Amino acid sequence: MATSKIDFNRHVLPHLLVLLFFLLLVVAYFSPIFFDGKSLMQHDVVQFQGGAKEIADYRAKTGEEALWTNAMFSGMPAYLISVQFSGDLFRFVHDLFTAGLPLVASNIFITLVCAYLMFLLFGLRPMLSAVGAIAYAFVSYNFAILEAGHNTKSLAIAYLPLVLGGLWYAYRKNIWLGAALFMFGLTMHIRMNHLQITYYLLMIVLVFGIVELVMWAKEGRIADFLKRTVILAVGAALAAGVSFGRIYTTAEYGKYSIRGASELTQGKDAAEIGSGLDRDYAFQWSYGIGESMTLLIPHFYGGASQGPVEKGSETYEALVRAGVSPAQLQTATMPFYWGDQSFVGGPVYMGAIICFLFVLGLLVTPRRIWIWLLSATILSLLLSWGKNFEAFNYFMFDYFPGYNKFRAVSMALVIAQVTMVLLAIIALCRVLQGEVIENLQKKITIAGAVTGGLCALFILLAGTFDFTAPVDEQLIQYQYPIEAIRADREAMLRGDALRSLIFILLAAGALYLYTKQKLTSFTATAAIGLLILIDLWTVDKRYLNNNDFQKDYTQATLAPTPADQAILQDTSLSYRVYDVQNPFNDARASYFHKSIGGYHGAKLRRYQDVIENHIAQGNMQVLNMLNAKYAITGNPEQPVQIIPGYLGNAWFIQEVRAVNSPDEELTGLKTFHAATEAIVDVSKFPTVKAGNYPATGSTIQLVQYEPNYLKYTANAAQPGVVVFSEIYYKDGWQAFLDGKPVDHFRANYILRAMQVPAGQHTIEFKFEPEEYELGNTVALISSLLVLAGVLGAVVYGFRRKRETV
Repeated sequence: MATSKIDFNRHVLPHLLVLLFFLLLVVAYFSPIFFDGKSLMQHDVVQFQGGAKEIADYRAKTGEEALWTNAMFSGMPAYLISVQFSGDLFRFVHDLFTAGLPLVASNIFITLVCAYLMFLLFGLRPMLSAVGAIAYAFVSYNFAILEAGHNTKSLAIAYLPLVLGGLWYAYRKNIWLGAALFMFGLTMHIRMNHLQITYYLLMIVLVFGIVELVMWAKEGRIADFLKRTVILAVGAALAAGVSFGRIYTTAEYGKYSIRGASELTQGKDAAEIGSGLDRDYAFQWSYGIGESMTLLIPHFYGGASQGPVEKGSETYEALVRAGVSPAQLQTATMPFYWGDQSFVGGPVYMGAIICFLFVLGLLVTPRRIWIWLLSATILSLLLSWGKNFEAFNYFMFDYFPGYNKFRAVSMALVIAQVTMVLLAIIALCRVLQGEVIENLQKKITIAGAVTGGLCALFILLAGTFDFTAPVDEQLIQYQYPIEAIRADREAMLRGDALRSLIFILLAAGALYLYTKQKLTSFTATAAIGLLILIDLWTVDKRYLNNNDFQKDYTQATLAPTPADQAILQDTSLSYRVYDVQNPFNDARASYFHKSIGGYHGAKLRRYQDVIENHIAQGNMQVLNMLNAKYAITGNPEQPVQIIPGYLGNAWFIQEVRAVNSPDEELTGLKTFHAATEAIVDVSKFPTVKAGNYPATGSTIQLVQYEPNYLKYTANAAQPGVVVFSEIYYKDGWQAFLDGKPVDHFRANYILRAMQVPAGQHTIEFKFEPEEYELGNTVALISSLLVLAGVLGAVVYGFRRKRETV
């Protein structure tokens, strides 16, 4: 019994205590959720709920997936909005990882747990692993994206360390246990369906693989390396298989979205035709080269685009002198950020102590470790610079497979987030777990001098910067106290540089005292861990704090307005609403109505073309053909207007006008009459005959509506052509005439059309994409294989003698 108790105390109790500590941290940080019944104000979550409402309602009503929604952008696939795959058995596993915690809090808890497991797999003791987990989880970016509502991105980052931990363990220790953990972690990571973060993870793995290949080749063990690589590749394939449905449907949809190739050629050079995203759009959020100093000094570039006006600051005093009351200034914000990005919620701050330990890691860790982690960190910085380092990033965008599908390249700093923290904590481990390191005190001094010296330098030289921002011209125009704002930008840089210097000196001092045997390993670990927590926690609170939580925020935001209530009195089967206030960056209207607009980062490319060239230019014929019946004006005196000329769900036209290219098709919408003619690109639909089609006496009516099913009754006095006010998407939508499959074609650049013979007919459209059914089948098979593989690998791995390199 004594042996059993000792084993529990050594091998189980420390981990339970760490998990309890993580739970307390999460509860403390998100206390308004746990103790006040509040929720986090997340912009993108509100947008998601608006865009997903029709899908969720259909799921609740039928227990099935709609796969299509008409609530946003006049209709689009639901793949990247809200689709569940019943074959994915790991959705239950994710629920276990959340430990029953509410959303947002559970994200950080999962991040802590997965990072903790990674450091344990790298051979660190529980206490140091806990310090590493805190350093990774409390990086400021994790909290900035939560504040914005990027929950899937947050969870993809959360599971990332588990993948790297399994990868390391598979190559350095037990291949079977490592492969099992790698496969499991990758399964959970890919499930979050944030392919850009997965892309960056693959870059980390690629750099690791190259370094390991060279090292194993030098040791003459290339066969063993290849064996392990093949086993991991099989695990990766199975992990991807669990999310095959998501990947497949996303890939298919990507060809038609703004992430895919454009068919338009006018006004574009050869390099732009057939590409993914436009360069300017993809690189809109490029981190400045100098802005990378925020990794060490959080307010190096002023923090967020809109920051609070602190009492006693130059801006505060200037506004008071201008007659602004102190009460108003309590909630006032100003654009203190002076970088080049159009908008930022806050800087990417790794932590001053982590930067110090990262540099120390270059001096005290084996070459095999630091080469991999330093190379990946440098790659991260280069990618994040985007348009500020064109020679490298334009090459990547044009030639690296799949890279032109992603935007906001500053997100590449996620790579540095894991690699810098990993090297920093490994260095701390080598120092505090008794590794013999030559000239350790000297190396601690060098690392402190490099990072602390930079802080001291910027304290002294802060006044040499001009602190001007692109937004300043507008501030001057509207008579903002621009000189006071610039003075505060300088003070913020200098103040945070001093702050980072103090944390570096305290951490270096703790390590120095440890080398002098003035502190024990436990005390030094606790001291540095506490300093890291204080450093990151206090910066995180600048961007996600108790003021960001409100009671019933989502419900209040999505409460129906008088305009919504007035429109909802119309019980017609289907019509669309145009919210003119912010039509294409707000999905609130989609919560209540079928909307012309919405909010999504991957709209259909053809619909985006119509937005830019026609809807935004006030082309009423295009609004009419989209069955835009009501406009939400934002005017309290007349909140709703009926849009004249709306055409309903479908109509017989009198003429088909033939064009021969997408450019002509799009341009033709400027001069057509939506009620009587249709523009058809006959180069894509050669069987459609141009000319006149008598429509006198012919009628058509929508009689049944579901997001994925439409039923019409038509009475054609003579053979004719019907245009349907529905988005054309051939990959899934099938047409039926009197129960028999028939072809339909695209008209007016984005709509469906069909040739209808004379007589009375029933016309149906069904959305039944093969990708979903195939994806579900593959997901179920892969789920079973992954579960069996993880269980089998764990059992087999424990039975075998532990392999070491």
